[in-house]
Amino acid sequence: MQGRPILDWIIAALPPVDRVVVVVNYLAEQIGDYLRTQTHVKDYVTVRQAEARGTGDALMSCRGHVTGERVMVLNGDDLIGRADLARLAAVPMGILARPVDDPASFGILFRRPDGTLERIVEKPRGLSAPQLANIGGYLFPRSVFDLTLPLSPRGEYEITDAVGQLADAGRFEVVEADYWLPIGTVEAWRAAQTADVGPAR
Repeated sequence: MQGRPILDWIIAALPPVDRVVVVVNYLAEQIGDYLRTQTHVKDYVTVRQAEARGTGDALMSCRGHVTGERVMVLNGDDLIGRADLARLAAVPMGILARPVDDPASFGILFRRPDGTLERIVEKPRGLSAPQLANIGGYLFPRSVFDLTLPLSPRGEYEITDAVGQLADAGRFEVVEADYWLPIGTVEAWRAAQTADVGPAR
């Protein structure tokens, strides 16, 4: 994107980290080639998700590769601002959110009066806009790997089930992001070629 791999933008925007763990499947060799040449993070590892069984399965495949007491988890097809990632890193555990005008297209976050996460509802209909959407940025304690995730109705393991279990057990912060550029479709990719990506630098 704009002459750089998407992963390069993501890693460059991270706050200081001990290690980067990249879950791979499609184009795993190309991702490995990039990681060997990037200069942002010295300690990295790739983990192959042999079968695409959902975001929760991708998370759990990193068990044994995370060395710190906390783990930041990011989608591979979203750009989030550097300052937003720093604010996420400052909470014990949390999720990044951004207001959207089409809540039926996203996982929507509902907060308690104290601002912490109450629940996530996937693609709800009938809500007025704007609503806070889950934008694919999470900060978990290492104990997330001790959770057991249920199989979802669509036959996958969902990272949002890990979020829900942690939010039920303790204070799970909702951190509103100032910058979010989703690039998960061909149309979004094309638009990103000329988008202002300064906050993600």
